[in-house]
Amino acid sequence: MNISDTEVIASVLDGKDYQLTDDYQSADIVLLNTCSIREHAEERIYGRLRYFNRWKKDRPGRIIGILGCMAGRMNNRPSMTGISVDLLAGPDAYRNLPYLLDIAMSGQPAMNILLSMEETYEDILPVRYKTDNVTAFVSIMRGCNNFCSYCVVPYARGSERSRNPDSILNEIKHLTGQNYKEVTLLGQNVNSFQWTKNGMMVDFPDLLAMAAEISPDLRIRFATSHPKDVSDKIIQTIAAYPNICRHLHLPVQSGSNRILELMNRKYTVEYYLERIEYARKHIPGCSFTTDIITGFCTETDDDHQETLALMKHVRYDFAYMFKYSEREGTAAQKNYNDDVPEEVKTRRLTEIINLQKEISLENNLLDKGKIYTVLAEGLSRKSDDWLFGRNSQNKVIVFPGGETLPGDYIDIKITDCTAATLIGQIV
Repeated sequence: MNISDTEVIASVLDGKDYQLTDDYQSADIVLLNTCSIREHAEERIYGRLRYFNRWKKDRPGRIIGILGCMAGRMNNRPSMTGISVDLLAGPDAYRNLPYLLDIAMSGQPAMNILLSMEETYEDILPVRYKTDNVTAFVSIMRGCNNFCSYCVVPYARGSERSRNPDSILNEIKHLTGQNYKEVTLLGQNVNSFQWTKNGMMVDFPDLLAMAAEISPDLRIRFATSHPKDVSDKIIQTIAAYPNICRHLHLPVQSGSNRILELMNRKYTVEYYLERIEYARKHIPGCSFTTDIITGFCTETDDDHQETLALMKHVRYDFAYMFKYSEREGTAAQKNYNDDVPEEVKTRRLTEIINLQKEISLENNLLDKGKIYTVLAEGLSRKSDDWLFGRNSQNKVIVFPGGETLPGDYIDIKITDCTAATLIGQIV
């Protein structure tokens, strides 16, 4: 989401006498586009702000701005040792940035952190600052109505509102005209996308199908899905279109029903597993990835063991794994004690990470000898003679490039692997 928002911001400022630069030392303005979902993300921003405050002292008149989720939260903390910010703009205030920058450059504090019930930036064509012309993000909705007890997103980004599907499809068509080969549809909960006009309703499966029909050579991905909203229709739509990728990211967060209820996730483990099995039945070869939070309030060793058991049952290909960090203003912070000791959280997280590494490696070993169609995305970190790309299952594959170029589809036979990466050869 931050990449997508940054591309919208670049578009708003493009043509307003502002130009992007890769060299912050020569910049007059630094705008930090932020995320508040996890405490570590905020801590990193505060570290960067201290650095840029020293950068600003080297040349008075420079501007430092905080954009996105942290803008509203920083407004509640006006005095922070060693930190000065000239501009605060929330996630719904990007259109206002030229005006806010004028105020900041006049020496006055500039701020707009109001949330909108309508803003989707649907008429703004993002400036793609990635120049590979292979993959792109397309935002289809903003905000969230789920109010998971640990999460700040509904407070930081506002309520759900879906973007006009015509606007989304036009953006995708523009990208295909520039030879992009893959788009990822983005939203806090893409499954709840819904647009109604003149009595006609377009839901997320409808949008998926319309996007897939633009070009059979265009891969469609999406993120993120809430498990409670993964309908039969969504799964059947994925199965019906070969260019909708065979991958579902379904954040489970915990394998304990008791903890899921405290988290206000609105599903049970049994329901979650039924959705997994339905998807496996209808989408052969589908891969599954997830998010897991360990050490949530009151979590016991039994709860933790239930999470490990669920991981062993589903056998995810990859997981984002975190220790619970209390976020100010959330229901969990207001109503529960963050009572799991830090050393216990660390131990449980280590066990989860180690288990996932084992499962990922075992899953990847099963891919040896298989042939996948891979979209080449760029040079491998390993060598300029190697490329990397992903298959439909969203697994990263590295291979000797030969005459292959980024943007090419190429058949790769898997010859080796690590827990994180498949290794192959062109066939």
